[in-house]
Amino acid sequence: MSLLTPDIAARLTANARTRIDAVRRGLREPDPRPVVRFFNPVGAATWLATELDPDGILFGLADLGFGCPELGSFSLAELEAVRLPFGLGIERDLLFEAQHPLSVYAAAARAAGSVVLGERRLAAAERRLSGRA
Repeated sequence: MSLLTPDIAARLTANARTRIDAVRRGLREPDPRPVVRFFNPVGAATWLATELDPDGILFGLADLGFGCPELGSFSLAELEAVRLPFGLGIERDLLFEAQHPLSVYAAAARAAGSVVLGERRLAAAERRLSGRA
């Protein structure tokens, strides 16, 4: 099963082209918002992706649930091939809408020890700042 819709794949590919173009021109690399969030429905692994290259390699924030989320590359084909208990596989978060650039998610995840806890802390800080706490 494909984890990406054509629209999501196009947005990820566009981000990759934008970064490559910036590097070629000697400009600062962009810090895009994640386009898609994948998760293990029976475990702690979470991935936020910003780019997709022609070989099916994604770039983003990976958290395998061991307390050390990191920026890096991961294979779309490998995510799609994962077979979990109860016939499940890795899933795409259908409701995910990034509120921050990838660097903000990465900093929050590293400080919290996980992407999920980092996201919760960011949301709580936003509520406090907006007076909705």
